Amino acid sequence: MEDIYADALRGLLEDCCTLRHVREIEAGGPAGALWEAIEGSGFANALLPESVDDGAGLTLADAFALLELCGRFAVPVPLAETMTARALLAQAGVRRPGGSIALATGRLGADGALHCERVVFGRVADWVLVQVGGSPSRCLLLPVDAAEATPTVAPLDAGLRWPADALAAAPSFEGGEALRLHQARLIAAQLAGALSAVFERTLQYANERQQFGRAIGKFQAIQHQLSVMAEHVFAARMAAQMGCTAGDAPTLAPDALRVAVAKARTSEAALEVAALSHSIHGAIGFTAEFDLQVYTRRLHAWRQAAGAESHWHDLIGTLLVDGRFERSLDLLRAATDPVAA
Repeated sequence: MEDIYADALRGLLEDCCTLRHVREIEAGGPAGALWEAIEGSGFANALLPESVDDGAGLTLADAFALLELCGRFAVPVPLAETMTARALLAQAGVRRPGGSIALATGRLGADGALHCERVVFGRVADWVLVQVGGSPSRCLLLPVDAAEATPTVAPLDAGLRWPADALAAAPSFEGGEALRLHQARLIAAQLAGALSAVFERTLQYANERQQFGRAIGKFQAIQHQLSVMAEHVFAARMAAQMGCTAGDAPTLAPDALRVAVAKARTSEAALEVAALSHSIHGAIGFTAEFDLQVYTRRLHAWRQAAGAESHWHDLIGTLLVDGRFERSLDLLRAATDPVAA
């Protein structure tokens, strides 16, 4: 089943989301045509239950391959986030809007305005599902058109500010504490896809680039760098896949420890793989004309999004030393064995 959906999405993206399309949207071009193609194919409703119109009834674990493809193709719209947001809205009984939905956490200012310092895909999304407050917290569904936007370093992201009067009529639901966990595991899955794309491109380049009469991939130093990249890529993918397993199978409820491991490991890999790929490519990898930077920019941006590895390492430590385990072996079993956990 997973392969059927993944193959269909891959075919769509190969036609509608080439790197030419990605570059055009990043440069400020409209994303509407790409989103319409995705929406028309039904992928944005993949996590909705089958009882809902157009719902596919997939779990997040089932949909992991779709999330990974979003990173592999550098999809410049929030498909993964929209899939999750629509499922969360359906669970809360909130009517879902048309268009794409980004995820974010925000804070209320003294003037009552809601501030989101950086919204991933904030420039191209139609809506943002924002977690507001501490515990208990709530989620607000807000239109991007009603916000004051501030550009960020990442061309698809934006800082957004909604005035107080825009919040009063916004659809909302209680219990948004897990929204950052949802966002983190979605980014981890997309990082896994982008990491694979960078590795495959680097491996191909090393086998094609000739120096001193042979492909640079024949040199031991380059082979060592490629092997280190491969270790990071496959470890990150395994961690990201683990992060998409639900703590409660019928729902989207995230397992905090698995999500923390997923985001920490993929963020670690992003830094190392980006550095190694540029080392192997040399100066050409940094040029705007060369496609590598389309992916490595995402590796660096997504590493920081929803918290870099240091944030999630802190959470892992907190979760693991809370007194539940008497022995180190018990801790390791709980972290790696679904049955023991």
